[in-house]
Parts: sequence; structure tokens; C-alpha cells
Amino acid sequence: MATWILVAHRAGARVFEHNNSQPGLQLVSTLQNEAGRLKSGALESDKPGSSFSTGAVHGGHPMGHEDLAHERVADAFAKELCELLAKGRSDKRYDSLVLVAEPHFVGILRAKLDHQTAQLVTATVSKDLGHVPAHELSGHLRGIAM
Repeated sequence: MATWILVAHRAGARVFEHNNSQPGLQLVSTLQNEAGRLKSGALESDKPGSSFSTGAVHGGHPMGHEDLAHERVADAFAKELCELLAKGRSDKRYDSLVLVAEPHFVGILRAKLDHQTAQLVTATVSKDLGHVPAHELSGHLRGIAM
């Protein structure tokens, strides 16, 4: 029985495998998202849209060009990651899945997962651990069902 752990942030992601027959986490894949490293002004954008927050009295507040550009970059990267996870599932490479990312990006990932892959998610960690070295991740994931 294998568990894949996706550790993602806007500039990249790593997929690890935890297998009960082997100690520690084994690196499966590393993906870079160079657009996620760009400053707001360097991202191409269109017209500003609107963002609506819950509890807003007067509707929403305008979303700037930079916000929209960052959202598009995050959406595109999340889609790429979800396609990788779906392929791993269809290839029967894992039985369960753990998602680790900052809260906003976790939400984007969950929204983009196909139904079959979403059913394999056993835990979600809403923390940005993207820069944590691989050998330290196990300590951050203690108590997570894997």
C-alpha cells in the first residue's frame, strides 16, 4: 500500500511516496513553476475582475491585474499537478493521497482534482512546506494518515 504526498507551493512541487515496506519518503517527481517565481509586475495580465469575499456588505472589491495574473498562474499549475496525480492513480501507483500546500493553493488543487483522485485524499495539510528539505518533512507530517 503506497501513499503519495504532494508538497506544493506556487513556484514548484514535489511528489513523495510513503510505502509501509520502506522507511521515509521516496521522491517520485519534482515540478518547477517558473511563472510562480515572477513578481507581480512581470506577469502578463488582462482587465481587472472582481473578487467577492463572504460577508462583504457592498458586494466585492476590485481585483487588480497582479491578482488575476497570479490566480491564472496558480490555476494552470494546479491543473498540471492534478493531471500528474490522476495519471499516477490510473497507473495504480498509489492507494491514498495527501495534499500539502498553503491554504489558498490547497483549495485550488481540491477544486481541480477529478472525482476518482479526490476520493483517494486521506489528509490535507494547509501549510506551505514547499521549501522544507525532504528529510525534515516526516516531522511536519507526523500524525497524518499515510
